[in-house]
Amino acid sequence: MRNITVAVDEETHRLARIRAAELDTSVSALVREFLRRIAPRDGQRERPDPQPLESALERRRRLFDEVFADFDARGIGLRMADNLPRAELHDRSAIRSEEDPAGRADIGG
Repeated sequence: MRNITVAVDEETHRLARIRAAELDTSVSALVREFLRRIAPRDGQRERPDPQPLESALERRRRLFDEVFADFDARGIGLRMADNLPRAELHDRSAIRSEEDPAGRADIGG
């Protein structure tokens, strides 16, 4: 692996370190990925990825939105009517009876 030296101003360096931390990576890894995206491979010019690198928070939000879009597409809703009443939610004896109608504990399955 070869090393390169890049000179940047203090503010750019600070912002790059912040962004790298958001992405849980290093500034070197960000630069390496940038160079890979713009450098031609096998004589062909690769087009840069149209989506910029996203932070972990942005990725979680995007995935969350995708899950709910999938729910909507399938007609799966999160309705209040589907929620258990508080008393049923905390009724452990009812939960145990559903797991084993005879009331026996499942030991070692």
